[in-house]
Amino acid sequence: MTSTERRLLVAFALLCICGAAESKRNFKCPSGCACSKETIVCVGAAHIPRTIPSDINSLSIVNGSLPEITEGMFSLMPSLQLLFIEGNKIETITKNALRGLRDLTHLDLRGNSFQCSCENKWLMTWLKNTNATVSDVFCASPGDMKGKRLSDLPIPPGECMSTDFVRHQSIPIQAMSADIFSFKEDIFVAMAAPNTNSCVVMEWDHIEMNFRKFDNITGKSVVGCKSVLIDSHVLIIVTQLFGGSHVYKFDEQQNKFTKFQTIEVFNISKPNDIEVFQMDGDWYFVIVDSSKAGLSTLYKWSDKPDRNETGFYSYQFLHEWFRDTDAEFVQVDGKSYLILASRSQPPVIYLWNKSSLKFILHGEVPNIDDVVSVKAFREEGELYLALTCYIGDSKVLKWANKQFTEVQALPSRGAMILQPFSFRDRHYLALGSDYSFTQIYLWDVETKTFHKFKDIYVQSPRSFNVVTNDRRNFIFSSSFKGKSMVFEHIPVDLSL
Repeated sequence: MTSTERRLLVAFALLCICGAAESKRNFKCPSGCACSKETIVCVGAAHIPRTIPSDINSLSIVNGSLPEITEGMFSLMPSLQLLFIEGNKIETITKNALRGLRDLTHLDLRGNSFQCSCENKWLMTWLKNTNATVSDVFCASPGDMKGKRLSDLPIPPGECMSTDFVRHQSIPIQAMSADIFSFKEDIFVAMAAPNTNSCVVMEWDHIEMNFRKFDNITGKSVVGCKSVLIDSHVLIIVTQLFGGSHVYKFDEQQNKFTKFQTIEVFNISKPNDIEVFQMDGDWYFVIVDSSKAGLSTLYKWSDKPDRNETGFYSYQFLHEWFRDTDAEFVQVDGKSYLILASRSQPPVIYLWNKSSLKFILHGEVPNIDDVVSVKAFREEGELYLALTCYIGDSKVLKWANKQFTEVQALPSRGAMILQPFSFRDRHYLALGSDYSFTQIYLWDVETKTFHKFKDIYVQSPRSFNVVTNDRRNFIFSSSFKGKSMVFEHIPVDLSL
């Protein structure tokens, strides 16, 4: 005879002895249970009985299908001393589920399917500190912990810490791009808003803890706003579909951006992206042209007041008639490269020639077409590319043996941006699509690939930028068809 069977016989004996007392109680014994004045025994139950006398001191829910124990389940049984829940299908016990059971002396949890995970971390601590007699609790999962005692499994500090992205602010501005920059300890974002023919500059409000409007640079079909800080100059490069493109400079006396320079754009028909970078002490930017009749163009900063040459001037024409979509500057193995993505051919790679001081065609990234965005990032010192494909799978490539090789494909119908970003030791990819939620992927150190982490909602996102201020971390996402969004990156303790 098993211990459970012996206990059931004792319980039924108590029912016989205390039958007279039961008739005096205003309580109906639940179906499938046997009840006495102080004892309830349920066999094969799927849940805890809804109505139980508050002075009950022994409760048995055995050989049933009870899936979990949640907070408040025993809150109306303060006198409970004996609790037997063996032989069920319990995987987790919610923290504080046993709170209030001050008189508990025996707890039997054998024969359940406990997950030795962060959700049960609190139970590990409780088992070590309780004065009640508790049966050994064994792990049913994960596989490497199966059969081990829950109380014997130490969880390293930080093991149960995760993160989340919580909506912080919605901004009623539709934007093609958003560029974050800092000046005199203040944080700004420049947003290209073609629907309002402007480049909207917003400033972080340290009191209200959100972004507020700071300046509005008006134009004609603005498609790009990119900041660059050179010496004492705070500049914003503004590209337009009509009316040419310009450089605006911050005027401290007027506390606003004023026109500083008109850019030579004779060979630019349809600007699509601006890439700013510094190389060998000199500043450059590329305007990527996405038309069939234009040329992506490299500009260089010149500061020669004696020649009346302070500004950016065209330096080199690149990649003629290929509908370029994006540019990314990278430095690896002591060399500088410029990668141009295109809708009509695989991405091409230009190498900086230190003799001619020009970019020369070096090669291409094969077997990938219709790329709308290219972003570089590093993991554990290795260089990677995130290539966004509107049709088909977007790709993650790794630089090895002087070339880029595919290491991961991500389904991405309708994707316009695959943006890498990091907060301390957590590294993410944001895959933004016109047809679905934005998918956030998290870097897995063991597999050296990205795994799906969570979804956030941004309508037709076009960019994701990290903002760190006031000891808080955010991502700023521009939306082409809806409200631009700010999400806060917060820590989450899974054991709570």
